[in-house]
Amino acid sequence: MAVFVDTHCHIDVEDFAPDRELVLARAREAGVGPIVVPAVRAATWDHLLGVCAAHADLYPALGLHPVYVAEHADADLEDLARRLTEQRPLAVGEIGLDFYVKDLDRERQLRLFEAQLVIARDAGLPVILHVRKAHDVVLSLLRRIRPPGGIAHAFNGSLQQAARYLDLGFRLGFGGMLSYERSRRLRALAHALPREALVLETDAPDLSGASHRGERNSPEYLPEYARALATVRGEPLPEVAHYTTRNACEVLGIPA
Repeated sequence: MAVFVDTHCHIDVEDFAPDRELVLARAREAGVGPIVVPAVRAATWDHLLGVCAAHADLYPALGLHPVYVAEHADADLEDLARRLTEQRPLAVGEIGLDFYVKDLDRERQLRLFEAQLVIARDAGLPVILHVRKAHDVVLSLLRRIRPPGGIAHAFNGSLQQAARYLDLGFRLGFGGMLSYERSRRLRALAHALPREALVLETDAPDLSGASHRGERNSPEYLPEYARALATVRGEPLPEVAHYTTRNACEVLGIPA
């Protein structure tokens, strides 16, 4: 059976509280191996770490999500730096910039994002990026601060921006949106990118694919999204599984 890596799954959140163990069991049966679990706010870090500690195939990332910028305190940055040293998560994330959501404080987003990039660089950890309507600004900061690579989650930028991420040691995450026929631009991008650019993700419980529209997304659906990528690229599914898993393990330091 092919092995897939879900590079972005919020399995720690309340949506999965009633049946988390069952969901993980079904994901494993479907061939999903390592699952990366990014944080969004400091208040959830302890719970997230506890969920991951109970499962050898769950890998935590700690960070402060830009959409919740109003909830983050300066002390959270000090706590993050300390935890990276003491608890050594897989990555720093989910961090980034969101210029799509209205009424978010852009200046504070920028300050928190830049600080987290420096923390990640100093800790030698990759970053997991959330970027909406802000790729050029993010790329400029990445070029200046130079964290050790990572993943641009739910990538929706241009082919030119994709090339700049690749030059900086990043991979690009694709998931359920590829399964929608209306996603023509995203499908064209996934078709055009080189193999070394691509990793798979679900972003569960959000961003469900076409066959689960309106439902809770789940890591067990990752093979469906891999099939969508294989169809878009005209490649056999086992090949897609092999190189996306290799890419994820290489950029995040997951044991092969």
